[in-house]
Formats: sequence, C-alpha cells, structure tokens
Amino acid sequence: AAYQANGHALAERCLRAAYPVVAALVGEESFASLARDFWHHHPPVRGDLAHWGDTLAGFVADSPQLADVPYLADVARVEWDFHCAADAPDGTADPASLALLSSADPAQLGLRLPPGTAVLCSEWPVASLVTAHLHGHPTMDTVAQQVQARQGECATVWRQGLRPRIAVCTHATAALLQTVIDGGSVLAGLQAALATDGGFDLGAWLQAAVQDGLVLGAGPLEDLKPDAAASQ
Repeated sequence: AAYQANGHALAERCLRAAYPVVAALVGEESFASLARDFWHHHPPVRGDLAHWGDTLAGFVADSPQLADVPYLADVARVEWDFHCAADAPDGTADPASLALLSSADPAQLGLRLPPGTAVLCSEWPVASLVTAHLHGHPTMDTVAQQVQARQGECATVWRQGLRPRIAVCTHATAALLQTVIDGGSVLAGLQAALATDGGFDLGAWLQAAVQDGLVLGAGPLEDLKPDAAASQ
C-alpha cells in the first residue's frame, strides 16, 4: 500500500510538471485521479520519469469521464510538445547561411529549425488556452469565448535560446513548418503554404521567424536531417 501510494504521488507530480494547464483545466482532484489511472494503464518504461507521459493525450481522448472537455486532448498534445522543447538540445543560429536562399535552388535547400520544434492544428484555441494559463495572455474571459465559439488555432512550439515558446500561427505557416520538420525543401514548404493561402509572403515570414529564433539557418537538404523529436 505504501509503495502504491508513493507511486501515485510520484505520478501526479511528474504529470503536473509536464501538464500544468491540463491540471488547471480539470481541477486538483480530477487530475490526481487521472494521474493514478494513467500510471496503471501506461506505466513508465524508462528510469527518467521526465520522459514519461507522452501518451497522455490519447488516454484523455479515449476517456469517457473527460468527454465533456473535448479540447483537453489537444491541449495535452501542445503541452507535451512544450515540455519536450524545454528539454531539447541547444540549437546554434547560423544567419550567414540564409544567404543561400537567394543563390541556390530552393528545391535543394532546407531550413534549420531548433530541435524540438513542433506544430499542431486543432479545432480548439489550444495555443491561447496554454498561454492564458501560463502567461496570462489572452485573458481567461477571451479564451472562454474562443472555446464557446470553437475557434480553432494552429500552434507552433519551439525553443528560443533557453526558453521554450508557444505561439499561434496561420494554417499556411503550419503547412510550411510541418513540411520542413518532415524533411521537405524550402520550395516544398512554400508550395504547401501557398496551397493554404495564396497570399503567403515567404520573405516577411522568414524575417520574423529569424528574429524569433524559429529559423536558425539554411543548408543543403542532405545536410539537414529531420528532427525525429519534432515530427508529429
């Protein structure tokens, strides 16, 4: 009984560290129960419990008890991406390499993103839900209105320096980033973005992405291997 109680308490602490917004959304008692059930159905398979909890989103989606919180699974997905970005290896910016974009074939070039970068498009305002709880912006009232209107969002998660970041992005940007994450070229990413939004401006997006630390550089595709941790 003592071992079981300690296991349950450990499960709750570990999951709460990775999923603070999920914990806030379901409440203290419900999250403790969720952590216990998840511990029994998906016990850790590695010694480092910081890597435990990656399947929580699917567990939440399949839970009849949480059916009245339909956005919770996508919030969990974004939070896990955020958790992984915080623990991802450092990325080194190489702004000089971006000059290749004006001189080389874009079909043979790729963009280098910070390790752990991820994108998620949801039918719910997932990025706003997370940032409202973590940073107080937007306000809870605004997020409640977005949820009531079922206002979908695409979320980008990446690491800028030592700080994991999450932001709302357009569907065009999400299409471009997912193509790049999957190992596609700059040209393929641009085509994916334009298929979603014919007015997408690659130059304007790239300038902002470099300033935000989302794009670290560019290079030949064969030199840029997809980051398996960033794929979805």
